[in-house]
Amino acid sequence: MKFLPLVWAGLKRRKLRTTFTFLSICIAFMLYAFLGALREALSGGVSMTGLDRLILRHKVSLIQTLPESYQARIEAVEGVAAVCHQTWFGGIYQNSKNFFPNMPVVPGDFLAMFPEFVLSDAEKQAWLGTRTGAVVGRVTAERFNWHIGDRIPIQSPIWGQPAGQGQWEFVITGIYEGTKKAADTSQMFFRYDYFEEARQQMKGQVGWYTVRIADSGRAAEIAAKIDDQFANSPYETKTEPEGAFAAGFAQQIGDIGSIVMAVVGAVFFTILLVAGNTMAQSVRERTEELGVLKALGFSNHLVLILVLLESSCITILGGCGGLGIAWLIIASGNPIPSLLPVFFLPSGSIVTGVLCAVVLGLVAGALPAWQAMRLKISEALRRGG
Repeated sequence: MKFLPLVWAGLKRRKLRTTFTFLSICIAFMLYAFLGALREALSGGVSMTGLDRLILRHKVSLIQTLPESYQARIEAVEGVAAVCHQTWFGGIYQNSKNFFPNMPVVPGDFLAMFPEFVLSDAEKQAWLGTRTGAVVGRVTAERFNWHIGDRIPIQSPIWGQPAGQGQWEFVITGIYEGTKKAADTSQMFFRYDYFEEARQQMKGQVGWYTVRIADSGRAAEIAAKIDDQFANSPYETKTEPEGAFAAGFAQQIGDIGSIVMAVVGAVFFTILLVAGNTMAQSVRERTEELGVLKALGFSNHLVLILVLLESSCITILGGCGGLGIAWLIIASGNPIPSLLPVFFLPSGSIVTGVLCAVVLGLVAGALPAWQAMRLKISEALRRGG
């Protein structure tokens, strides 16, 4: 710590150059943080999947429906512990811009299948006791300023108008929270019995099934057994682990991880060149000073450490500053909740960012520090003179 004044003096030697280098690093790490939050938003469902849950859908496409009667046959398969179904409703609130995920479910089956969605006991009972009841996630409730007891009119371009009514209408009986940050609280769920009674087409059809199995180690075996049940039928199925299903759904947008790594890698390589050039210029300008330090008794290794500390100091300060600013902006709220169900900076990305800042400082300062260490006192003083 006693050498920090020397490090700080080196950074202040060319204040404008140091400032621009600091800002470049700060902006680079802000970009890294925003891309990390975007990656989590687009693929966060993968991290929330259960190891003991399978997704069963139509073999051709997810938009193809399956018979509701399949549930009893799935439950009869050895190794299956529980089954629930969901159907994409595609409802919109007031206008097409107000899109959010919504689907009918059987409340008891659904809540047992997804413990990451939390409702109070009073809200559960209200949902079970209200035919048109619906529960909505915290994100969507805050987005539209909905409260428990509100009546919400919804239009569905897919299912049209309900029988005997001009539009679908639901009563908010609960607002659910997520047990983890990655839990999707942008959805709305309503009762399947109301949906089945009111819809005027494709009765007895559901979108897909979620299957809980007793032993996650037998996932592939049980999935094959289920699909064999419906082979060569008009509604053949494809069953896969929930994680694989969520990852495949995210891959429809693109390989988010590879895209983020490519952008971050290009940015960090550029910043490495900038920081390295800054340190190289700083060492060249201070050749005489380094020679004086060695003449005063500073060892070669101590000079090496001083240059590395200076390089690391500017990258760590810039990196942590960028991460901090990005965290404050991200924590202020989701900019587009209709497209990004979750939006936060994972703690893992913060830790990785800090480590990258340290490594960036060491790598950028490695060559200049090596040159400073090998510098001879006579040569340094001669250059300076």
